[in-house]
Amino acid sequence: MHQHEKLNYVEFPARNLALTKAFFTQAFGWTFSDYGPEYTAFSNEGLDGGFFLSDKASTAETGAALVIFYSERLEETQAKVMQAGGIISTPTFSFPGGRRFHFTEPSGNEFAVWSDQ
Repeated sequence: MHQHEKLNYVEFPARNLALTKAFFTQAFGWTFSDYGPEYTAFSNEGLDGGFFLSDKASTAETGAALVIFYSERLEETQAKVMQAGGIISTPTFSFPGGRRFHFTEPSGNEFAVWSDQ
């Protein structure tokens, strides 16, 4: 259900749509709907969104917003990310309220995963 003036959708660049789709399918069980050869969308993953073909990547270092997943089992999620081809860019660290790590997916986009456990 769409909510007035609430976040609804997020889009990311992707250098390789096929590899990005395969990564998120393997690591997180996502499914995608393709809209032509240069766009793919996901839904029901906490926030709907999509990936568009681009030579750019979304990273906090370049000023992009950092999208963060929540995990009840941080080490298990990290293992899944690595098995799917993700690269850990910031190892797990503690902060007030929890722990998190950052990773890049095959198209170079940076994400993080946090846990309060």
